[in-house]
Amino acid sequence: MKKKLLLIVVILLAAGAFCLFQIKHFAASHLTIREDTLFTLPAGTGRDGLKIALSKQHIVKRTRWLPGLWLVDPKLANFKAGTYRFTVGMTVRQMLELLVSGREAQFSIRFVEGSSLKDWLAILDQAPYLEHSLRDVALDQLASRLGESPSTSLEGRFYPDTYLYTAKTQDVALLKRAEQRMDSILEQVWHDRAEGLPYKTPADLLTMASIVEKETGEPDERAKVASVFINRLRLGMRLQTDPTVIYGMGERYRGTIGKQDLITPTPYNTYVITGLPPTPIAMPGLAALDAAAHPAKTSYLYFVASGKGGHVFSNNLASHNRAVQQYRESVKENNGQ
Repeated sequence: MKKKLLLIVVILLAAGAFCLFQIKHFAASHLTIREDTLFTLPAGTGRDGLKIALSKQHIVKRTRWLPGLWLVDPKLANFKAGTYRFTVGMTVRQMLELLVSGREAQFSIRFVEGSSLKDWLAILDQAPYLEHSLRDVALDQLASRLGESPSTSLEGRFYPDTYLYTAKTQDVALLKRAEQRMDSILEQVWHDRAEGLPYKTPADLLTMASIVEKETGEPDERAKVASVFINRLRLGMRLQTDPTVIYGMGERYRGTIGKQDLITPTPYNTYVITGLPPTPIAMPGLAALDAAAHPAKTSYLYFVASGKGGHVFSNNLASHNRAVQQYRESVKENNGQ
């Protein structure tokens, strides 16, 4: 009888050792994925649900050892719902530790300088894993969704940058983050602006920055472009900047503007109106904001594309007309005419 009991104990110990070895081996084994994989664990999923999901999605082999691993290391069973990124070479233990940590996969969305609110909404609409709540919201209703007065213009109010988010983040939450960043940056830029600028409010500076953003992408030109418009404002001259005309045309713009467009009144046509347009025309970046806040000290009143990259700046109409003629000749040469 004693021998039988001893034999049973030996068998049980051997079986236990074998199982423990298999569990440790299983925990150290790699996931079967061949590329980084996104895995969503719905809220309320239990151990059996996770086991089934990992098996169905061919992420883990021999899931039968999962209960044993949870028994040996119970903390690995405290997983959290979310969307996670499993990477090639990750072990089963590392995967479970990730699920326990709650460190969900990060997605990125990029809003570029000079883009419009309409552009932003289109980018948001295509962003994966976002919770879309703005697809059927009209532009004139968007301000209310952001907690603003319905009459508030949102153009230019969002800071262009790359934003990270996790799955099921609301699109409106991303816009609020971008709005708060622009408010914070604009407040600082306004506080640090040069003295004597013809702005009444930070909104004026923001509008000027949006025009500078649309006029040039050359870093060393932004402050000079800003100086042209500042000098014109001080003299009471119209800004006469094409990007504002294009913005005012809206859907009528088809890639070119003609003489008729320059004389057709819109609230944004700075060939017709005096002073700044009523709102920004795009989302300016920090460089354009700094240029609007610290324009170069020049006597320039005009600029035109050089045809070779950049612009030619002039302080009188005669010089400007010559620069325009040189630009036209450069275009003809480039077109082989």
